[in-house]
Amino acid sequence: MWNKPWSIKEGFTIGAGLIILGLMLQISVGPIAWNYCRWPVNIILLAVFAAIIAIFYIFRHKVYFFNFIGTLQSGVPTIVYAVILTLILGLTRQTVDGEWLNDMLSFWPFVLIYVYLDFTLGIVIIKQCHTWFLYISKVLFSKNKIVFPYSRLFSTLFHLGLFLTLTCATLGNADMHRLKTIVYTGRAEWRAMDSENRIRELNITFELKKFTIETYEDGTPKRYASDLTIYTPDGQTIDTTIEVNHPFKYKGWKIYQSGYDPSSGPFHQSSILELIKDPWLPWVYTGVYIMLAGAVFMFLFSGKNPQNNKSLAVE
Repeated sequence: MWNKPWSIKEGFTIGAGLIILGLMLQISVGPIAWNYCRWPVNIILLAVFAAIIAIFYIFRHKVYFFNFIGTLQSGVPTIVYAVILTLILGLTRQTVDGEWLNDMLSFWPFVLIYVYLDFTLGIVIIKQCHTWFLYISKVLFSKNKIVFPYSRLFSTLFHLGLFLTLTCATLGNADMHRLKTIVYTGRAEWRAMDSENRIRELNITFELKKFTIETYEDGTPKRYASDLTIYTPDGQTIDTTIEVNHPFKYKGWKIYQSGYDPSSGPFHQSSILELIKDPWLPWVYTGVYIMLAGAVFMFLFSGKNPQNNKSLAVE
């Protein structure tokens, strides 16, 4: 082991080392405090992250580890670890300020593996962009006909989309606002509570007109919804109905039906709403769309001009 060239065993060992390092950080300093990474700190971190990726690529022929990042032997084990940790996230209850596996987004091993995966993607993207530079140079200065390397283009799109999705989802976590408020029938409410139980004043006011709940025969809720009147700062009055999975959108905020008070009997006079604002979410969606486009076109154009693609490879 650790004899050059490194294999997938070294890739799994590096991933295991990151998980062990993450556990040590989790024990010594506690979970990741995303509050310290809010704008503009997160955009500075993004610039530093991109600069380190570029430095690793520039010196890849002088430092063997730098060259190892971005290879299949490094990427495949990282993806395996990321999938396992993501499955744990999906199978365990996630709560704000939860302990260890119950708050995976602040769990050091989870974040370190995804940062390393994102770093690997960054190296691959630079390598593929270098490939495109060579292709353009051949087109401009070669008299021979060069077939357009479709598969490489769509592979670049796929990796770029995945990089954008992971990066923006991670850095945007610090700028996400999540509030909860309880609205009552016939009473104006403009206050909400954040994850640290602090009262925040909103720039809009809610008034519950009617709360509707439908139940199954055994009494368990089948559907519940809130008929609301929303008063905005510019004097608008908006009447809307909010129910589970059907939020109301207002100036970057999504207002969800979160719950109700089951102890109030059949005549519910209150409703619990959740307000979420994620300014990085459009960039996450953009990355997902780019990634899906790259994947679809890679499938449609797979097998086209492989010899030309190989001739453009960058070592």
